[in-house]
Order: sequence, then C-alpha cells, then structure tokens
Amino acid sequence: MGWFQVVFLAVIQGLTEFLPISSSAHLILPAQLFGWEDQGLTFDVAVHVGTLAAVLIYFREDVYKIAVAWFASFAGKGFTKEAQLGWWIIIATIPVVIFGATLKDFIEGNLRSVLVIGAASIFFGLLLLWADKAGSRKEPLEVLGFKGAFAVGLAQVFALIPGTSRSGVTMTASLFLGQTRDSAARFSFLLSIPVILGAGLFKGKDLAEQGGDASLMAAGVGALLAAISAYLCIKLFLVFINRIGVMPFVIYRCVLGVCLIATAYWVPVQSI
Repeated sequence: MGWFQVVFLAVIQGLTEFLPISSSAHLILPAQLFGWEDQGLTFDVAVHVGTLAAVLIYFREDVYKIAVAWFASFAGKGFTKEAQLGWWIIIATIPVVIFGATLKDFIEGNLRSVLVIGAASIFFGLLLLWADKAGSRKEPLEVLGFKGAFAVGLAQVFALIPGTSRSGVTMTASLFLGQTRDSAARFSFLLSIPVILGAGLFKGKDLAEQGGDASLMAAGVGALLAAISAYLCIKLFLVFINRIGVMPFVIYRCVLGVCLIATAYWVPVQSI
C-alpha cells in the first residue's frame, strides 16, 4: 500500500468503528473509486489493535471497575451496578458470537457487495432516526436490565450485514428501549470491546496461518493512527451527541448509501 492509502484507511477505520455510519461503507467506496486492492490481514489486525487500544484507554476506569466488581461478585462480595454491567456486556455479546460463527460463510459469499452495503447504510440509518424519535430518551444505563442487554445483543447481530454499523444498530436498540443518547452510546462503546477483541483474535489466527502480507512499518503507523482517531472520535461523540442528535449521521448515511448504489452501476461491482 502507498502511504496515502495507509493513512486514509487507518483514520477512516478509527472514526467509523464508533460513529454510527458503517466502516464497511467507507472502506469500499474509496476502493471502488481509486481501484485499491485489499489492504491485507496484517493491516486489518493492526487497525483492530489500534481501535481496541483507544476504547480501552478512554474507558480504562470503567473497565477496571467493571472487571473488579464482576470477579468480586463470584466471591460473594455483593452484586454492584458495575458487576451488573459486566454481565450485561457478556449477555449482549453472546448472540453475535453464535450468529457470526454460523453465518460467516453465507455473509462472505452473498452480502459483501456494494449494493447491499449501500442499501443497509440507508435502511439502518433511517431506523436509527426512528428509534431516536420514538424512544423516550430518559432512561439511564443503570436500568437497562438483563432483558434490555440481550435485546441490544440481538440487534448487534444485524451488524454482521456489511453497511449496518455495529455502533449504529446497538444505539438504535438502546434508544428504542428508552435509553438516553449518552447511555446508548456508552453501552455501545463498552460493548465494542469484546467484539473488537474477538474480531482481532480471529483475524490474528488467520494471519498466523497465512503469514504477513504488509510491512511492519505500515501496520504500525496504521495502528497508531487508528488509535488516535478512534480515541478522539469517542471523546467528541460523547460530548456532542446530546446536542446534535442523530440527524446529521442519518443524512450522511443516506447520502453515502446513494453514492455507493450509484457506483455499483458506474464502476464494475466487486466484492470486498
């Protein structure tokens, strides 16, 4: 890869991993327009490490408290709200693990196309807007409950469809359940930790079996840029989400979806 491609893809991965706008849509459009080849497993693993580092660093205090409380609950030292949150994250992760393993081959063979990504970007963007309008936006994260966490986890399964956006669909479910925008975003970000970790380990396993396919310098720069852009994205998103709402992201998704569908007719359709 050239350095422009390295910088562009790393920054885009860092930003779109946590914004409700779909990373798949942003990775395929420039590839279609510029004729870029696949960035390879080494680079994929590197940017996953970068985004995981970003969310762990930003939520380091929350992660520490959740982990300590979760383990303490086994020792009979009380079932605190942090321990509850730890269980909710686990429960919400189970569906995507099961369906991801089951549907992986079907998704790879049938859904990774420009048309699917464009349509999903538009549809799930409008669904996010509906959830924001229909939900009460009054409930704090503490009242989500086990059923609510499982419902968000089921919604996360739809993120397996390229173009959906994992953060977008989990926020959509939380908003439908009456969560505040801030609570919906926070739970989505915390829920990303096991998902990104699992995806990184899965790709790392493939990398170990197939060998490296990119320079260590490119991978290192990619990981660093992905981490920086992801950290800034999380920080700014949590600051501004209650002020700006979801409408800017919905409009952006719809425009992007239309552009992707248009390129499917102007540029030869390829799978990613």
